[in-house]
Amino acid sequence: MLRALRLLSALAVVGLGVACFLTRPQPLPPDALAGFTGDADRGAVIWAAAGCASCHVAEDGPSDLMSGGTRFVTDKGVFVAPNISNHPEQGVGGWSDLALASAIMTGVGRDGSHLYPAFPYTTYSKAEPQDVVDLIAYMRTLPASDQPSAPHELGFPYNQRIALGGWKMLYLDDAWVLTEVPSAPLERGRYLVEALGHCAECHTPRDALGGLRKDSWMGGAPNPSGEGRIPNITTAVLRWSEGDIAEYLKSGFTPDFDTAGGSMSAVVRNTAQLSDADRAAIAAYLKAIPAVAAESP
Repeated sequence: MLRALRLLSALAVVGLGVACFLTRPQPLPPDALAGFTGDADRGAVIWAAAGCASCHVAEDGPSDLMSGGTRFVTDKGVFVAPNISNHPEQGVGGWSDLALASAIMTGVGRDGSHLYPAFPYTTYSKAEPQDVVDLIAYMRTLPASDQPSAPHELGFPYNQRIALGGWKMLYLDDAWVLTEVPSAPLERGRYLVEALGHCAECHTPRDALGGLRKDSWMGGAPNPSGEGRIPNITTAVLRWSEGDIAEYLKSGFTPDFDTAGGSMSAVVRNTAQLSDADRAAIAAYLKAIPAVAAESP
């Protein structure tokens, strides 16, 4: 009996070691950015498409001051956007390009820890390395803020980052949701929505572990704050033309003479900075995804 218990204990230790190895934080390899040179002007477009300022801009501050502080209230606790300004200590000014790219694309912080997927790296993981390098070049041009990042307010077990390695194994992949893109504009639209714009992070419901339900892609979701629901895009666009969608992304005006409100107004401020061709590409993508039946509130 004692021998069997020792064997089981040994197997448990080995199993734990294997699990820790498989779920360890895995940043980008050292040569991931070799040969890439950043272009800040192009990076400004990536910045707008990725909607970085929507979360990280200082509350009631200048539109280019990324001192963070925005609070995201969820049923798992409160996530607080960090300072990503160019400050060398309080922000990310002291981070290398590789460390920043690893955070953006793999969800691994400079200290080697897993980042919470409240930061949508599961989307950014599909971004082209050149775009990420351009984005970082633009970030280097933004002003610095000495405002310290506030900690997340999470209880057990959500304050244990070690479990995020297993979560990444389930949900961090580079597979496209819309697999058929027969035209260049549609492919561009897929890239803008699925790799940069992270529209699904709000508009797609999640399963019990917090992963996006790809079978209900863009089908609407409960507001994480508990107040109302995020709209089902797929049913809304059925009655909108591609031109209607593109205009909404430019001006915020709907075909019914309503205007974007709430958090969507921040999204429109970003998409308004894109080219007409990019907004048309997003519209083409939204018209191409399958319609999803609305779920009961």
